Amino acid sequence: MLSRHFLRAKALQAIYSYKTSGVTDPVSAGKSFDYNIGRLNELGALQLAALREVVAAGRQVIEDGLHKHLPSYEDLHPSYRVVDSPFLARLFSNFDYRQQTEQYTFPWSENADVMRKIYIGFKETDKYRNFIATEEGDFATEQRMALDLFKYIINEEHFRELFSERSLLWEDDFDQMAQYNYATLKSLNDADLDEAFRLPMMNDLREERDVEAYQFARQLVIDTCKGIDANEQLIRKYLHNWEFERVALMDILLINMAITEFTCCPSIPERVTVDEYIELSKEFSTDKSKIFVNGILDKLMLELRAAGKIKKSGRGLYAPDEEERGDEK
Repeated sequence: MLSRHFLRAKALQAIYSYKTSGVTDPVSAGKSFDYNIGRLNELGALQLAALREVVAAGRQVIEDGLHKHLPSYEDLHPSYRVVDSPFLARLFSNFDYRQQTEQYTFPWSENADVMRKIYIGFKETDKYRNFIATEEGDFATEQRMALDLFKYIINEEHFRELFSERSLLWEDDFDQMAQYNYATLKSLNDADLDEAFRLPMMNDLREERDVEAYQFARQLVIDTCKGIDANEQLIRKYLHNWEFERVALMDILLINMAITEFTCCPSIPERVTVDEYIELSKEFSTDKSKIFVNGILDKLMLELRAAGKIKKSGRGLYAPDEEERGDEK
């Protein structure tokens, strides 16, 4: 599932695009967010599909070796352990796996040589040799091989280039999605992996929690874009010794988003909001941004609270001098 931290980061990207593109309709920013999040599932599905494509390429490598004019001993005595892996066969026959990986087009056939090189390269690894040396039939061993193969595929330079060429946004999301897929494959067990097992997606709208998190982030994008001009006037009041135009745009947008959470999200504790945007400033802005963002948010929060614009319910209300900050549940 998508974490709220990750969703906030994607919301920031949509808001940044809205602010810099000259678009004036906040709803369009929401649609941009929809598109970018929707493509995450496509990226994840194609990464998982690569397992099937490399296995198919491996089978072709074996067949080509058997039909060489002057085959080597290895050509005539190939191992089918990877291409006939029971774990991979069960995964590939899973309904959700087939549905997810077959709904998106990708030029697999045009890049068959890349898939062949990946299979041949994997055969040269110690992971492969150790797998071949084990006895067949153990679920954990077969699963471990699949994880090693997936990791090898994901880290292969030419494979990564295929995805960078397809979408620049995917370059940023590639590793995050790969980690999710790796964890998903690792979580599968012998008792559950069958055709009917429900394979989770990173943005799984079949799950209520994912729907709620997605709707939160989407509304955050729209509400922030709607209030950006008014919020910037508020921010200017606290820029002592700074010209607004000299402040990093990313810092201004992060503060805008935090103001929206303060005023529009009653169930999210103030301290959670402050912590989240300090963390995002570390990831997306300058080295000094965390101090700047923290200081401005402390002042803004006191003003908004005094004006009755912050109305929080439940635990977790924030005091600027608190040393201990909580985590969002």
